[in-house]
Amino acid sequence: MPDDLNFYLFALPAVLLIGLAKGGFSGLGALGTPLMALGIDDPVRAAAILLPILIVQDVVAVAAFRKNWDASILKAMLPGAVMGIALGWLLAARISSDAVMAALGAISILFGAYRLAVERGGRIAASSGSPSWVGGLFGIAAGFTSQIAHAGGPPFQMWVMPKRLERDVFVGTSAIFFAIVNWIKVPAYAALGQFTAANAIATAVLLPVAVLASLAGVRLVRRVSMERFYTIIYALMIVAGAKLLLDGLGFA
Repeated sequence: MPDDLNFYLFALPAVLLIGLAKGGFSGLGALGTPLMALGIDDPVRAAAILLPILIVQDVVAVAAFRKNWDASILKAMLPGAVMGIALGWLLAARISSDAVMAALGAISILFGAYRLAVERGGRIAASSGSPSWVGGLFGIAAGFTSQIAHAGGPPFQMWVMPKRLERDVFVGTSAIFFAIVNWIKVPAYAALGQFTAANAIATAVLLPVAVLASLAGVRLVRRVSMERFYTIIYALMIVAGAKLLLDGLGFA
C-alpha cells in the first residue's frame, strides 16, 4: 500500500471526483485517473486501483436504471468497445510507463477541451441517423479511452446523445454500457499484473471516500452552480493532462 503522503494528496481528490460523478456530476470521474497518476507516477497502477471502485459504484447505477435502456445501442457499441479495450491493453503492455503517461495526458487534454466546448455551447457529435457501424467505431474509441484513463464518456456521448433518448433511457444505457466495459477491463488489468495485494488495500482504503462522495453528489448536484463548477474542473483537467504529457515526454 502506498505510504507516501503525496499519493493521498492526489488520490483522495481523485476518488472524491469519481464519487461525485456517480452521484450526478457526470463527467467529473474522468479526472480521477490523471490525478491519481500524478500522485503515484504509474498511470496503469492508478487506473487499476480505481477500477474496483468504479465496479462497485456501477452496481448502484445499474440497479437504479435497470428498466430503462436501449439494447440497439449496446449491440452496436459493445463489440467495438472490446476491440478498444484490447488496443488499450496492448498499448500498456508493450510500451513504457512514460509513454502510457503521455497517452493519458493527451486523452485528458482532449477530454477537457471537448467538455469545455460542450459547456460553451459547442457540439461535436455524430449524425442522429448514422448507421450501427459508426456506433462500432465510437465503441472502439470509448473502449480504448476507458481502458487507458477510465474516460470513455465522450465517444459514447458523441454517438448516443444526438439520438435524443429519454433522460432515464440515456442514463440507464450509459450505466449498463460502462458496467459491462469495466468488467471486460478486469482480465486486461489482471494480464498487466495489477491485481496485487497492495493495490487491493489501497482500493479498500479509498472506497468509503468514493461511496460517501456519491451520496454527497446526489445532494450537491441540486445546489451548486453547475456551469462554473464544470468549467473549473475541466480547466484543471487540461492542466493535469499537460503535466502528465510533459512528464511522459521527459520535459518535466
